[in-house]
Amino acid sequence: MGSSLKRAIVRPPPSSFRGCISSHPLVGTLDLDLALHQHEKYCHELEERGLDVIRLPPDVSHPDSCFVEDTAVIHKSKALLTRMARSERRGEEISVHQVLKDYLSTKVIQAPTTLEGGDVVHCEKFFISGESQRSNLVGIREMETWLGIEVRIVSDPRIVHLKSHMTYLGKNTMIVTPSYAKHPILERFDRIVIPEEEAYAANTLSLGDLVFMSSRHRRSIQLVKSAGFEVLPLDLSEFEKCEGALTCLSLLF
Repeated sequence: MGSSLKRAIVRPPPSSFRGCISSHPLVGTLDLDLALHQHEKYCHELEERGLDVIRLPPDVSHPDSCFVEDTAVIHKSKALLTRMARSERRGEEISVHQVLKDYLSTKVIQAPTTLEGGDVVHCEKFFISGESQRSNLVGIREMETWLGIEVRIVSDPRIVHLKSHMTYLGKNTMIVTPSYAKHPILERFDRIVIPEEEAYAANTLSLGDLVFMSSRHRRSIQLVKSAGFEVLPLDLSEFEKCEGALTCLSLLF
């Protein structure tokens, strides 16, 4: 993502965060106070990069509501408000919409469409979207039509979100897990293939040449540095327990 970004919508994890949708083996050990501290550090680093951080209040009725990325997909002057695949997450987008409509033209997708922002990799001239457990083909095509940008599709019903497997760093470079390293959709990209045991590091957040990365995955960090990027390591251990990562925690525009 480029330096033209001005704002970030965020929302702290609620007191109900331990009820998040997760199959992570350590979800029962989630430390809410530590999660709040990690979230505030994340927000501070966004502000340090010049972004206006718009903080929504916690939403206790939606345990996963800190993962605001899933609620909308934005391109230029338009935002498409999504419809989550999991019914218990529907409604998270309402308060996000209240903010976005003050800045952008908005549209809310309807059933049977499903689409989540965690499936959408933003490249410079097109998007790559997962057709996954959470986003269906109807939603992807509506996104392409409304936002007016080409969307290339990776169909894989095994995955939850595509951005758990690849994210765009800029400079025609994709960071990717081994399982997707040879996917034909990436053939024109330079690829940084991370170790399988560090697959969580595939989700990165790029602001210009600066890449936010999980601090726990040192081999992946070194690979990204060796490719010419500056890296900011951040500890998001408690969000990983809820199967969330760096891009999940903000909606940038």
